[in-house]
Amino acid sequence: MRILLWHVHGSWATAFVRGGHDYLVPVVPDRGPDGRGRALTYPWPPNAREVPWDRLREEDVDVVVLQRPHEADLAEHWLGRRPGRDLPAVYVEHNTPAGAVPHTRHHLADRDDVTLVHVTHFNDLFWDSGRAPTRVIEHGVPDPGHRYTGDLPRAGVVVNEPVRRGRVAGTDLLPAFARAVPLDVFGMEVTGLPGRLGLPLGTFENPPQEAMHTELARRRVYLHPYRWTSLGLALIEAMLLGLPVVALAGTEAVEAVPPEAGVVSTRLTTLTAALEDFVADPARAAQAGKAARAAALTRYGLARFLSDWDLLLREVLAYRKPGR
Repeated sequence: MRILLWHVHGSWATAFVRGGHDYLVPVVPDRGPDGRGRALTYPWPPNAREVPWDRLREEDVDVVVLQRPHEADLAEHWLGRRPGRDLPAVYVEHNTPAGAVPHTRHHLADRDDVTLVHVTHFNDLFWDSGRAPTRVIEHGVPDPGHRYTGDLPRAGVVVNEPVRRGRVAGTDLLPAFARAVPLDVFGMEVTGLPGRLGLPLGTFENPPQEAMHTELARRRVYLHPYRWTSLGLALIEAMLLGLPVVALAGTEAVEAVPPEAGVVSTRLTTLTAALEDFVADPARAAQAGKAARAAALTRYGLARFLSDWDLLLREVLAYRKPGR
């Protein structure tokens, strides 16, 4: 298939483009949000190729994978075909609902011509999807390999834009965790975090994925402080690396992290104590990390993810052929 998708979520797309299709990634002159092209900090295969936005009409697109509300209009303008009516389409909802959550209605809820794909069962449960046909395809993550050494008695955290995202990402909780164990934060726009919080944090500004994996695996434990997120792919990557996990018991984390792989709780005292215990006991940390890796391989393997997507895309293409 020739699949049009925008580079929106680097980690998710890195898994998605590993399938056996031709992935068309739009490019605009300034490589802004509506045309970033191929990822620069993630390893993408050659079958994910950049196409200038004004040449997309020359491409024989089979299906479009939408990830943001305005992309349907972009696709119609750039391709001359309306997703869902003239062109088979699916919409991947990466995010948890915001606002008055029990009453949050998805923007596709009144349409039945675009399949709405939730990346977690939590999202499927909490979004009001209305009459939109829905499917859950859980994350799949390329296996970085078991790299855990845990030689640094510190906790690793991966979060993008922690200052802007604030309470959503649990940034306000970092001081309490930092009083328990030293923290290292990886991600975009983390450089100013120590000054903002008044904490002696280690920061790693937007490292390439390969380098981040190597460095993260040296930390004794992985901390997942998010209050409200779909399911951070960095959490799954940390588990695959072999790190034990300490996580807030929110959204999908309670499903992703089994008891033998770490500690998941809503109690701050329980979480800080767990960090201290893992840092103080390397053998226990390593054992929990092995369980975390086994759990992630079983549930979030790349082969299952790509197989689920192939099945859905074939269904959508068969049902939405032009003229049907």
